[in-house]
Formats: sequence, structure tokens, C-alpha cells
Amino acid sequence: MTAVPVTNQNFRMAWSQFGTGVTVITTLEPGGKVHGMTANGVVSVSLDPPLALACIGHNRNSYPLIKMNQRFAISILNTEQRNVAIHYTNPPVQRGPDDAIPFVKLGESMAIGGSLAAMDCRVISEHEEGDHTLFVAEVEQLVLGEGEPMLWMQGKFGRFTAD
Repeated sequence: MTAVPVTNQNFRMAWSQFGTGVTVITTLEPGGKVHGMTANGVVSVSLDPPLALACIGHNRNSYPLIKMNQRFAISILNTEQRNVAIHYTNPPVQRGPDDAIPFVKLGESMAIGGSLAAMDCRVISEHEEGDHTLFVAEVEQLVLGEGEPMLWMQGKFGRFTAD
């Protein structure tokens, strides 16, 4: 992964890596341990300023942590990171240790190393809708990686095949 400036073009490039998306949203627990969840409820909102949205269910363990921290990272996974995606689909008490997860420091957040793109996000607004909160966040730092995007479709992880 290579650090790049957060510009309209780089922000657009990062989001172009997102098919119908497999991401991991990470935030910190009290004491500094990384907490994560696999998510596809993320979207690019604006290029100027660079804004992203994460839609988090109130029943998710990530919800009170993001609400408290007002910060999270979004890591867009590649096809080689299926084990990471599966790890974070499980409830924390069932998933076991995070020892095999390649965390990297990104701004004030921790992201998943080797991802196609990762963004350090600072929450600027919250909108409660039904059983979810939409966290709109400004992207303060990003990195771009390489690889094929992992997709989620019809209940399965898959790959993108270009015409």
C-alpha cells in the first residue's frame, strides 16, 4: 500500500475499488484494542470535501464505540482477504483472537493492512434512521493498495470479472 494525498482524484480512485463491496470498519475499544466488523453499508458521499458514510446497526458492538470515538477506518478488502471478512462477520465472543489480522496505523485509526484502499474517518454528523445510525465522516487520510476487489453477492463472496 502506498500513502497518497487525499485529493478528489485519489478519493474517487479509492472508491472505484469498491464493487458491491466487502469492507471492514474498525474503531478502537477503551484500552486501545482494535474492534472491527465486516460491512457493505458504506458509500462515498462527496469528493469536496471527501466524505464517506457508514451505516451501523444499533445492535452491533461497533455502534457504541464509533459513537464514543467519533472516528473509524474503512478498509476495502481484496479477494485474498476472505479470512479477514469472515473473521469479522462473527460476534466478538465467537471469533477468537485478532492475531492473524494485519493491522496498520492510518492517521488516528487502525486499518486492515494489504487492503485495496483504507480511509481514516472523523465523524462530522450522525443521522438515526430506524435501527441504524448513518455516520457521515470526513476522510482525513487514505492509502491505496493493489489487487482484485472482493465482492458480496447472493450471499457469497466473489470476484469482479471485466468484460
